[in-house]
This record gives sequence, structure tokens and C-alpha cells, in this order.
Amino acid sequence: MRQLRHVAIIMDGNGRWAKARGLPRSMGHRRGVEAVREAVRAAGDLGIEVLTLFAFSSENWRRPEDEVGELMTLLKLFIRRDLAELHEAGVRVRIIGARDNLKPDILALLEEAENLTLHNRGTQLIIAFNYGSRDEIARAARRLAERVASGAISASQIDAQMLDQHLDTVGIPDPDLIIRTSGEQRLSNFLLWQSAYTEFVFLPCLWPDFDRHALQEAIEQFSARDRRFGGVSQEIAS
Repeated sequence: MRQLRHVAIIMDGNGRWAKARGLPRSMGHRRGVEAVREAVRAAGDLGIEVLTLFAFSSENWRRPEDEVGELMTLLKLFIRRDLAELHEAGVRVRIIGARDNLKPDILALLEEAENLTLHNRGTQLIIAFNYGSRDEIARAARRLAERVASGAISASQIDAQMLDQHLDTVGIPDPDLIIRTSGEQRLSNFLLWQSAYTEFVFLPCLWPDFDRHALQEAIEQFSARDRRFGGVSQEIAS
């Protein structure tokens, strides 16, 4: 598995999966949680160091209130039911995204997951919750501006590396591969800064149908590519 440390997934298609079966959207989200479990286990089995899942974007609050409520309920159930298993498997959970407007019960659950698994050394499971990449970059820029205003640093010291150190993903390697399910081919405000040299694989399957075979298919596509990072390919260089 060449150069593959970090896989990120845009989990898309729960609603369409349910609609195709004449089911309410909530059933698609519930089946999507099963796909999350499958993806986490498969990532561990395949030796993937970091798995990032786009669970809930900062734009998703605009969805109907009952659907948002269902998604929050599923998040609570996932953490309460699965956290012990994740901890036992050595998974470290990290949350990226804005936290200042979250309800106390949701925030407490997220912090519990992080604190319990803080010292685990297995797969890192990064949950992008209440996350939007433009918001993340704006928050990082604001923190740097505050440091300049306080005299801690000068504006001339700010470079890409310093900005990177103020993002939610500090300490996490950039994704080597981003997978999006459902056939859509866009990033939807996900890891815009971090994906400068990321490979993309767009799978036709809807998220509830995602399994380890789909993950392996995406990895096979990744492995066949020549990653040059702005340089030349090995074939040309030789």
C-alpha cells in the first residue's frame, strides 16, 4: 500500500439510499452508521494510520430540524455504544470542527471520546463534526491575527507552515486519499487546505452500501497512480 497513511471519506448518499427503497431518510442515516463501523474496522485491518470521516458539516444545520435531531441522536448512540469497542481496539478518536456553538450534551460526548482514547496508539479516527474547511481556515487566520495584535509574532513571520499549525488538523498528516461515495465529484468544503496533493476517488456506491470491498477498490485505484507532489514521475526521472 504505497504512501498511504491517511484516508478521508465524504460519506454521501444516505438520503438517496433510503428514497430508492421507499424508506424515510432516517433509515438511510441509521444504515449509514453501520457503514461507519465497517469502515473503521476495515481501516484498522488494512493498517491505515488515520481515517477521517466527514460526519456533519457546518452547513448541515440548515437541514430540516427533525433530520438534524435524528443525526444528533445517532451520534450519541454511536459514541455510547461503540466507544468502548473503539477504545479496546486501540483507536484514538479526535474531533475537528467548531465547538463554540455546540449544545453541552453533544460537546461532553465528543470530549469524552477524545479523553478516553487520548493515549491509544492504533488507528486515529478523526471525526469532522460541525466542520467546514473555510471556517477552519478563517478561525486559524483569526488566531494568528490575535497573536500579531498581542505582539507575540510579527505579520512577516506568518507562512504556510505557521498557518498549518493553527488548523484543527495540527499534528495529523495530510490525507493521501479522499473518497467520496454516491458518484458526486466535489469536496463540499472538506479539508480544502490539507488536500493540496491528495488523490481523489469517487465511488458510485451510496454510503450505506460502503464496505471493506469498496475501501479496497479505492485503495487499488490510489495505488495505481503516480504521485509527483509537483515534481516529475519516477519513470520520467529515470
